[in-house]
Amino acid sequence: MFMEPYRADHMMERQQRERRNRLIAGGIVAAVLVVSVSAGAAAWHWAFNDLPETPTSAAQLWTTRREPSVTLLDMNGDVLAVRGPLYAQAVALDELPEHLPQAFLAIEDQRFYEHDGVDMRGVSRAMWVNFRAGRSVQGGSTITMQLVKNLILSSDRLLRRKIQEMRLARDLERFLTKTEILELYLNRVYLGARAYGVEAAAERYFAKPATELTLAESALLAALPKAPSRLDPTVNLEAAQARAARVLAAMVDAGFITEAQRDEAIAEPAVPANSTVDPEASSHWGHVFDYAVVEAGFLLPDDIPDLVIETTIDPALTDIAQDVVVSSLSEQDDSAQVSEAAVVLLAPDGAIRAFSGGRDYSGSQFNRAMHAQRQPGSAFKPVVFTAALEAGLEPSSAVWDEPVDLEGWTPQNFGGNYRGLVTIQEALRRSINTVAAQVGDDIGIDRIVETGHRMGIESPLPELPSIALGAAEVNLLELTATYSVYANDGLRREPYFIQRITDSRGQVLFEHETEPDNQVLTPEIAQAMSTMLQDVVLTGTGRRSALADRRSAGKTGTSQSFRDAWFVGYTGNYTAGVWVGNDDDSPMNNITGGGLPATVWQTFMTQAHEGLDVLPLTATAPRTLSERDERLAAYYSDLSSSFAALLEPAEDESDTER
Repeated sequence: MFMEPYRADHMMERQQRERRNRLIAGGIVAAVLVVSVSAGAAAWHWAFNDLPETPTSAAQLWTTRREPSVTLLDMNGDVLAVRGPLYAQAVALDELPEHLPQAFLAIEDQRFYEHDGVDMRGVSRAMWVNFRAGRSVQGGSTITMQLVKNLILSSDRLLRRKIQEMRLARDLERFLTKTEILELYLNRVYLGARAYGVEAAAERYFAKPATELTLAESALLAALPKAPSRLDPTVNLEAAQARAARVLAAMVDAGFITEAQRDEAIAEPAVPANSTVDPEASSHWGHVFDYAVVEAGFLLPDDIPDLVIETTIDPALTDIAQDVVVSSLSEQDDSAQVSEAAVVLLAPDGAIRAFSGGRDYSGSQFNRAMHAQRQPGSAFKPVVFTAALEAGLEPSSAVWDEPVDLEGWTPQNFGGNYRGLVTIQEALRRSINTVAAQVGDDIGIDRIVETGHRMGIESPLPELPSIALGAAEVNLLELTATYSVYANDGLRREPYFIQRITDSRGQVLFEHETEPDNQVLTPEIAQAMSTMLQDVVLTGTGRRSALADRRSAGKTGTSQSFRDAWFVGYTGNYTAGVWVGNDDDSPMNNITGGGLPATVWQTFMTQAHEGLDVLPLTATAPRTLSERDERLAAYYSDLSSSFAALLEPAEDESDTER
């Protein structure tokens, strides 16, 4: 019995110990649960706290993460140059040759149509391969996961990013079809050389659309996503072709092609062509590109970063213009003191077919053809005499070539000689300053200003007497457009440079519409002026511009102290203007409009008209002077000419400082 108290105490102690152990165990379980929940919450927060919202439509992904890009097209719709990444117009999956998407599927994601965005079999295989290699050698990413990484997430190779990638890929496949996903991938995947998508890459590497790619070419493109820079076929063709052979082998494994097709493609591997696409927009097209972007900014209401601009440019004629500018300036020795030139060519409808903004875009981005404001000198005189004809004078009207004083302004002729009584036509042909000044004074400077603006000059024209000799600054484009009014029998057609603007998906943002005819001169006035301007080329100051196989018309111009020299003229096919000078406005050494500019114009237009039909220039027979005035004009003109001792036709120079 003496053991009973001990047994009772022992049982009580045991029960207390068990109760204490249960409490401890419960606490541990609770703590573990709390820790687990907290850890799970922390892990969830770590993985998904900054998870982007899943796009619910393909449209949301077409434009996301597009860097600013402008693609420049010529008059035929061919690519001239690209600035920024090259994004071609999107191409639908059913438009592509079957082997092109198959090549990408074979090497990137053979189970694309079987998984839900994440291929766990592929992920497991990649983890095992990487574990055995001790480094990351295989990715396991599906095409959907790659799309998420490229268009939604960053390209970080962190575990957290990979988890997010997998979740978003599964979410994406709930909203988009497999066709939409594959189409997006093929149009947005980076394929090197700044080309995004198979269409851009096909143009970049093979100078053809993606719809025309061969099996070997498709395999080469599919080889590039792994390492687009290292495998760039224009830099490392051997490595690219080796990777393409692996793509072809994968296509055989996937059952897409036969071994015979693989062997044939390997025997004749794809080789890059000489693409016309220049990702850096080379200096050759720099001025053209700049002008297109500026014009697009005027035409579009919003700042759209992804543009395809179709211009009116004829690339062959632009090549000629640039080559003539460079070669003509290079032929001048240092004593000529001339450093720059510009050329503009207009079609009869106003389309800008070619221009050169200067000799070297890489040296200076200033566009002299469109933006340089310079004094045209006597190249402005046709506007003066147009206003005179509208005021009632005729080409045969006689005016005295003699010293004049117009309220203290005493313009002089180039060479200092005077011819007495001359006709308006002869005054223009010989570019006589005193006659132009008198005519301007007689008809009123306001009439000249109004005529100039009506014909296409948009620059300010101050109402000063010296404007009759070209003292107002204009640019080459607007002066050339003014001369085209004569070529078009008095119709003014606004110069235009952009035919159409779209985004890379083909949505039209702007399209040029032909404007109604604007008859700013009567046909009779325009044809009379055309007759006079043809005479300038045949026997006057513009003789060096004459073309061997067709009639042309035009006018020379030289500003004060030889700072600017011009020739602007036209044929039945084109109107063209040439300017030469120096950017710092320093004088040239006796360079006149009838010299270098006329020669540049003749060289350029001769090449520009090769193979073109000869189109006539309209003209009108000038009315004759009365018998008495005709004898007097002939007498004084012959007398003056005898003193000139058969000098070259007088060159022209506006006398704006006196």
